[in-house]
Amino acid sequence: MHRKVIRHELGDFTMTPRALTISGLAIVIGFASAYIALALLKLIGIFTNLFFFQRWSSSLSSPAANHLGLWEVAVPVAGALVIGLMARYGSDRIRGHGIPEAIEAILMNGSKLEPKVAILKPLSSAISIGSGGPFGAEGPIIMTGGAFGSMIAQLFRLTASERKTLLVAGAAAGMSATFAAPVAAVLLAVELLLFEWKPRSLIPVALASVTAAAARCYLLGVGPLFPTPAHPVFIGPQGLLGCAVAGVLAGALSAILTMAVYGSEDLFRKLPIHWMWWPALGGLVIGLGGLIFPQALGVGYDTIGALLQGDVPRRLILGILLVKSVIWAVSLGSGTSGGVLAPLLMMGGALGGMDAMFLPHEGAGFWPLVSMGAVLGGTMRAPFTGVIFALELTHDMNMLVPLLLAVTISYGFTVLTLRRSILTEKVARRGYHLSCEYAVDPLEILSVREVMRTNIVALPAQTPLASLADSLHAGNERKSQLLYPLIDQEGKLRGTITRNRLDSLLTGGRFRNTPLSEVATGEPVVAYADEPLRLVVNRMAESGYTRFPVVDREGGGKLVGMVALHDLLHARTRALEDEGLRERVLRIHLPFSSRKTVGETRPA
Repeated sequence: MHRKVIRHELGDFTMTPRALTISGLAIVIGFASAYIALALLKLIGIFTNLFFFQRWSSSLSSPAANHLGLWEVAVPVAGALVIGLMARYGSDRIRGHGIPEAIEAILMNGSKLEPKVAILKPLSSAISIGSGGPFGAEGPIIMTGGAFGSMIAQLFRLTASERKTLLVAGAAAGMSATFAAPVAAVLLAVELLLFEWKPRSLIPVALASVTAAAARCYLLGVGPLFPTPAHPVFIGPQGLLGCAVAGVLAGALSAILTMAVYGSEDLFRKLPIHWMWWPALGGLVIGLGGLIFPQALGVGYDTIGALLQGDVPRRLILGILLVKSVIWAVSLGSGTSGGVLAPLLMMGGALGGMDAMFLPHEGAGFWPLVSMGAVLGGTMRAPFTGVIFALELTHDMNMLVPLLLAVTISYGFTVLTLRRSILTEKVARRGYHLSCEYAVDPLEILSVREVMRTNIVALPAQTPLASLADSLHAGNERKSQLLYPLIDQEGKLRGTITRNRLDSLLTGGRFRNTPLSEVATGEPVVAYADEPLRLVVNRMAESGYTRFPVVDREGGGKLVGMVALHDLLHARTRALEDEGLRERVLRIHLPFSSRKTVGETRPA
C-alpha cells in the first residue's frame, strides 16, 4: 500500500491558502510578543533596581551608578547561582543567548519548545541582566517569543513546517518590539532561523513583526532607539576607503570575540565541577570587571547612545573593548542566560570610536555606527540584518552605502577565517552541522525532458502475454529495463508493468493469453516532461516508486520517455561541473598576429 501521491501544478511558488490561517495565527503571536517584550524589559528593570539599588521600580537603570562598593562583586555571583539552579532543575534550554537554541529546536526538534522554557527563559535572563550580566535582552526575547509561538502552534494540528513558521514569527516579533526594527527582525529570521525563502513562511513572519512594531508604539514608544546627528549623503572615495578599513577591523574583532566565547567555554569544560556552578564563576568575573569598569555591567543602552553621539572619552572606549569584551566572553562561555545583539552593538561602537581617531572625519558618531553594523553582521553572519538593523536603530538613511560596504567586508572576513559563526558553533558542538548558504537546487532548475531516457521499450496494451515470451528476453536494453509502459495505438499511456511481474506471469503460464492491459497497473504514477525534477523527487518519496513513465502534458497523455532515480543524478553532475569546471569562453582575435587567438598556440 503506497501513500497517496500529491499532484503538484506548475508555478513559481508553493504557497497555498493554508498560509492564510498561519498568517492569522502569526498576527496574534506578534501582538502577544510585544507584551512579552514589555514584560521582560520590566523584569530586567525590577531586578536591576533590587540588586543594585534595593528599591522596587521597573524603570531601566544603569548598574554603573550603584554605591555597593566591594559588595558589587557578590551581586553577579548571586544572580548566576540562581540561574545555574534554574538550568539544572528547570530546563537547560535556558542556558546561552537564545538564538542557537531556537535554531536547534527548528532543525532537530520539529519546532517544538517546552512550555516551561517560555517562563524560565525570560525569568533567568532578567535575573542575569538585572544582576549585572553584560548581555542584551533581545536573545532571551527571541527565544521567549519563539517558545510562545511554538506553544500556540502545538495547540493546533499543524505540520513541522507550519510550527517552524510560527516559532520564527514569535522570535521576529520579539526582536521587532524590543528594538523598533521590524524589517531587520524579518531579515534576521530569514538569514538565521527560517532556512528558506518562501512566501509561505516569509509572509506570516513579516505580519507578526509588523504587528509587534505597531503594538510597541503604544507600549514602549516609537523609534528610533538611538537617534544620531545627521551624516553626509556622500562621503567620497576617502570615506569609502575608510569604510573598507573599518570593515576589516570589524571582521577581525568579530573573529576574536567568537573565538573568545568558545575558548572560554572550552576552559569551563575542563573544570572538575558540574556545569551548574559555571555561571557563578562567570559571575565572579563580571563582578570584578564591574569594579574596574562599571559601565560594562548590564544592557548598556545608554552607553550605546553615547557612542553614537560621538562624544565619549577614550577611557570609555578602551574600557568597553577590554573589560566589556572579556567579561561578556567569559560569562557567555560559562553558560549563563543573555543576548548578544546589544553587547555586539556596544563593542562595535567602541571599535568605531577607535577608528574615528585615524579615519577621515565624517560627522559625530559616523564610525561607531558603521562599526556597529559591521561587527553585528560579521559576528552573526547576517549581513543584511547588520545593515538594516543599524539603519532602523538610527533612522539615518544616509548611512546605507557606508554600512553596506563595511558590513560586506566584515562578513567576508569572518566567512574566510572562521568555519562557523558564534551562533552555529554552539549547534555544531552538539553534533549538528548546518549549511547557511542559500542556493537554488539544481533539481529546481532542470526539467524532466533534459534527463529522461527516450530509448525505451514500450509494449502494446492489447498484446497477449504469450507473444512477449521470446522478445522479452532478447537485447541488452530490454534486459536492463525494469518497468515497461503500456501504450495504445495512438501512443498514449494506458498502464505499466514491472519486469518481475511479467516474468512471474510467464513462468506460471496461467495468463499467457491474457492481454497486458488486464494484468498491468491501470493508473500509474507519471512524470511530466515540462515539470522540474524537484517535483519528481517529491513524487518518488510520496509514492515509494523510483521510476516513472514520462508523458506529454499537452498531448493527452502521450508517452515520451522514462525517468528513474539515477537519472536525477545528472542534475547534481551538472551543478558540480558549474562549480568546478574552468574554461575560457571568449577568445580575442588580434589582427596581424602570428597566433590565431590570445592564449592559444598553433600545433608544431
